[in-house]
Amino acid sequence: MNSRANQRSGDQSTVPPIQPETEVPRELGGDQGWQSTDLIEQIKETADKLAKDQASRGDLKIVSRALRELRYAFKVFSEYRQQRKVSVFGSARTLPEAAAYEQAIRFGRAMARQDWYVVTGAANGIMEAGHRGAGREHSMGVNIMLPFEQDANPVIAGDPKLVHMKYFFTRKLMFVKECDAVCLLPGGFGTLDEGLEVLTLLQTGKRDLCPVVFLDAEGGDFWESFQELVDNLLKRGMIAEEDLALYIVTDDMQEAVDEILQFYHNYHSMRYVRDKLVLRLQRAPSEEFLEKLNEEFADVLVDGQIESSRALGDERDQPDLMDMPRLVMHFNRRNLGRLRQLVDSLNHGSIRVRKRSMPANS
Repeated sequence: MNSRANQRSGDQSTVPPIQPETEVPRELGGDQGWQSTDLIEQIKETADKLAKDQASRGDLKIVSRALRELRYAFKVFSEYRQQRKVSVFGSARTLPEAAAYEQAIRFGRAMARQDWYVVTGAANGIMEAGHRGAGREHSMGVNIMLPFEQDANPVIAGDPKLVHMKYFFTRKLMFVKECDAVCLLPGGFGTLDEGLEVLTLLQTGKRDLCPVVFLDAEGGDFWESFQELVDNLLKRGMIAEEDLALYIVTDDMQEAVDEILQFYHNYHSMRYVRDKLVLRLQRAPSEEFLEKLNEEFADVLVDGQIESSRALGDERDQPDLMDMPRLVMHFNRRNLGRLRQLVDSLNHGSIRVRKRSMPANS
């Protein structure tokens, strides 16, 4: 199988939990009170404008339902924002005796042992298998209401960590927004849709970096044709070679787990502060290694250098992260594959830039 990472280094037994990224109302445990009344007023103003526009009842139904679905989903997930989560996708039609089903069980079990939660579409097949492996305590579900595939699997059914949604677009938002990693097992249109959307969002910087694994059954060849498609895109100049750093393809369950855990070995999270990209780390790099990073990744900078830093003033809204060491840079917001290579280098403590040759007949 094609794979971006063959070697893993460092202690992967414990991954620090992610800290809250948003202001938390006092009634939910926040110590600063709620500071978002301006946004509530904007929502109300938008609703008033819909009335002024005399929007059709059909349009209003979409807005109303989407807002209600997201409000409830945010409420459910807000209690677990400090918990690392992996979104798992795959076919609902996969039978329990299939090798991919067993692989999903093993993957879910391995991630739960690392205290990660497994988020799936809550239906049968691969989704049920991921939950079976993780167990009810470490499972979350975002179910889609379909006339032929509506019931949640028995592992997550009735659990308060299960959300039901009418619209695919609100469901897709929750899968991508709330996860720290993505694992895709063999599946149909829906699985391909989720995988390509995540890669698009990562490639364009519309979501923070996270590991993406295309995991096959042991000895399987399902994702080989996907890799051939990607190679063809590269051959035709429709993607860049650096984009291949955004994911791996493997049939090795342990490699999939290691890929996810290693991503958070040193890297913690990222945010933009005006025109600066801030990478929050567990450990600051040495001056010598920082110099090597500047030499290797100068091409992703608009100007200046990659610099070690304390928390910036605008980060005061995240007090739990203030003591973490940081790297700050004026990133060009374009070369996200190269940024992923930079994060890999920080996690391994050495420059990690893998080159792949162009496909045959290029």
